[in-house]
Amino acid sequence: MAQQNSFDIVSEVNMQEVDNAVNQARKEILQRYDFKDSKTAIELNLKEKEIVATTENDFRLKAVIDILQNKLIKRGVPIKALKYNAVEPATGGTVRQKISLQVGIDKENAKLIVKMIKDTKLKVQAQIMEDQVRVTGKD
Repeated sequence: MAQQNSFDIVSEVNMQEVDNAVNQARKEILQRYDFKDSKTAIELNLKEKEIVATTENDFRLKAVIDILQNKLIKRGVPIKALKYNAVEPATGGTVRQKISLQVGIDKENAKLIVKMIKDTKLKVQAQIMEDQVRVTGKD
């Protein structure tokens, strides 16, 4: 009798670790001399799954992003899950950048994964489900 195997392909980010990394980045920014008396802030919106970094100029924004990335890496969060939006001007002569956290697999990538699996010519059935790809095969 043929045995049926299945596995799911899922892309998830641990939001608790992201929250911890953002808090650590805030603390470091408050302690650093080069950010003294600056209008620098990092906000995490858990509902929208995005991080907003606001500061006075592009140079400081790059430094804030670098601090944030280092904290995320130390907490085990892959920085490939970050999608950087364009830098936009904010109030009071500051600049802002929104960073979206990619949680789940978008439809285009899911379709590409299914196509690649089916192109292997194995006896599999691949289907796109909500934010994941399910693959079922027989021996």
